[in-house]
Amino acid sequence: MPRPPLLWLALICAGAASAAAGGRIVVSLDGEWEIADSLAADQTPAAWTHHVPVPGLAHLAQPPFPDVDRFDSKEVLWNRFRKGHIPESEFLANIAGVAHQKRNYFWYRRTFRLPARREAAILRINKAQFGTAVWLNGRKIGEHLGCFTAGYFDLTGAANWSAENTLIVRVGAYPGVLPENFPAGTDFEKNLWTPGIYDDVSLLLSDNPLIRTVQVAPHIQPPEIVVQTVIRNTRSTPVSFRLEQKIRTWKENAAVAASKPEHIRLAAGEERTITQTVAVPGAQLWSPEHPFLYVLDTSTSGDSVSTRFGMREFRYDTATRRAWLNGKVIFLRGSNITLHRFFEDPLSGSLPWNDQWVRKLLIDIPKRMNWNAFRFCIGPVPDHWMDIADEAGLLIQNEFFIWTGHPPKDGPYSRHWDADELIRQYKEWMRDNWNHPSQAVWDATNETFDPVFGEKVIPAVRGLDLSHRPWENSYNGPEGPDDPVEDHPYEFGPGDKNTFDMAQLEKNAGSGAPKETPTGHASILNEYGWLWLLRNGAPTELTAKVYERLLGPNASASERLALDAYLLGGLTEFWRAYRKYAAVLHFVYLTGCYPGAYTCDNFQDPVTLTLDPHFADYMREAFKPLGVYIDFWRPTLTAGEQHQFIVMMVNDESEASSGKLALSIEDERGHSVARTEVPFTVAGLGQQTFFLNLDVPAAQGNFLLKAAAYKNGVSEPTLSRRKVRIVPPKPAKEKK
Repeated sequence: MPRPPLLWLALICAGAASAAAGGRIVVSLDGEWEIADSLAADQTPAAWTHHVPVPGLAHLAQPPFPDVDRFDSKEVLWNRFRKGHIPESEFLANIAGVAHQKRNYFWYRRTFRLPARREAAILRINKAQFGTAVWLNGRKIGEHLGCFTAGYFDLTGAANWSAENTLIVRVGAYPGVLPENFPAGTDFEKNLWTPGIYDDVSLLLSDNPLIRTVQVAPHIQPPEIVVQTVIRNTRSTPVSFRLEQKIRTWKENAAVAASKPEHIRLAAGEERTITQTVAVPGAQLWSPEHPFLYVLDTSTSGDSVSTRFGMREFRYDTATRRAWLNGKVIFLRGSNITLHRFFEDPLSGSLPWNDQWVRKLLIDIPKRMNWNAFRFCIGPVPDHWMDIADEAGLLIQNEFFIWTGHPPKDGPYSRHWDADELIRQYKEWMRDNWNHPSQAVWDATNETFDPVFGEKVIPAVRGLDLSHRPWENSYNGPEGPDDPVEDHPYEFGPGDKNTFDMAQLEKNAGSGAPKETPTGHASILNEYGWLWLLRNGAPTELTAKVYERLLGPNASASERLALDAYLLGGLTEFWRAYRKYAAVLHFVYLTGCYPGAYTCDNFQDPVTLTLDPHFADYMREAFKPLGVYIDFWRPTLTAGEQHQFIVMMVNDESEASSGKLALSIEDERGHSVARTEVPFTVAGLGQQTFFLNLDVPAAQGNFLLKAAAYKNGVSEPTLSRRKVRIVPPKPAKEKK
């Protein structure tokens, strides 16, 4: 399937290198580039003997560069020190990080010809790390230090309009080339840091007046969009023009509505922001079930931009502690993607830029797993991923790449951010994403205790988003009255001291039901478990003690993989059953996985995107909209006794769900040895608890306790399963 155009803001355009008269021409510079390296920042390489794909990363270069990616960040060194792996003196001696490579920069080069002379030629590099500088035809154009946002470079004065142009882009080889107080990615568990141009590169050619940015904010009652267009006249003389806005459907390309043309005059060098409201008659709302998309075509006399959008409103609400989509409560179910950790995976290769692979990752598998949401965790994705999320109907909690934990406030252990630089980059980050209907939550940081975000950064930027999306402020407390908070109740971690047992989940076993958040705000559960395994079933750096305690030192890889899925499925059922969370997101769907990794995903093969079958089985059931949870985790039942079981059900759909709930005990051949059935009706978005009695059979051995909810009209039930051993009753003298 061809990649859809990038349609999202400012200088993002629709289509290929062609445009109507007076409109924008876009020239893609994606493809094969030359690449070289250097120690010096100001010396262009003399020889270009390597090639690399753009978009991509420097470790894809051919022939390969030695030691590319090798950098120990401040956070990784701190992590090693506090775990006792290195002395404090080694950490303090390398406080800015350690580069294990004989270079500081990578240089990219390619040539191109311009198809037509226009008044402006703008280079857009969607994302590159670590820091970007640009030269055209030997003239330095400028620098952009953001690693997670688009950089724009005005090539107009240096462009050769009738001959070949030589473009050179320099990027840092590792985060340490940037100032420590600038965000370049912070992660205590990322071992490799890969430089490169990892998003699309394009030339944008247009005439005055130039469209710099377009923001579309949908409203559903009445159905309309607020359009904010920033326009600039780069001429030394005034310009008069008509600003037009036209709406069409994305797939069908059918005209929907148009604004009344606005007649505008800009003085020489003037930039102006124009705000308009355009009705959308008969609007179809965007949702996970119906991800309907529109396109807004914005034009002046010399420029044009097409912006894709969806008619939807999303918010969190403190009074109800729920997420609301288009005026209705929605429960978010899903997982996390840490793409920048996947970059360091030996199998990642060029997969993140393979359209078919990404569509399977974000569309096909989530549909099978009953997911409607993701957190893009500690690191952004290429723009194309957000385009696909829009088409998939996914709700994305988009997290900026900052994780600094809670080190001592002063001294060399802490990051002292440049607040002004954070604000500049967060503004760019919002600009790059605010037109995506999938963009649901701005996530400022991960597991970070730092008041600068709530006191300075978020207040300075949140008003720029005309859709008024919520912000999630990690462990700093909510900045806005309806902002959600995140929760990471890692039941099994840290593994060296943890004594958690699943039986503690039972209401009468001492732990009780999940508690309300201390702030009273809606809560997002976006990490839980601490049960990661490598794809071959070996424990990760964080879980060896966990599995030794749970299964003993001689357990097989298959036993560990089966237990991981079984426990994750049960935890997911538990957290959903009590309705204390507006969102339940497992950690982690895709990440780096290799010997020495701290965490891992649940793929058996990430190249073919084949999930571990145990995980696919248990987690698919646990995330079904009609959820079932057996509140029973004790390892044994007594033969011949009657036992009352608690079965909880939730319904994430708006309409009531009715059918039959069956509770059974099955032997190892799948034959039922005890069974009871009751009818159920669970209100829309509701919850129901059942108390069911079963006579435990006299047989002894290993059995499966299974609750199956058969919804009327649906052939496949929702399952909750518990492995249990039936043991003989104790002799009378032991019963005391």
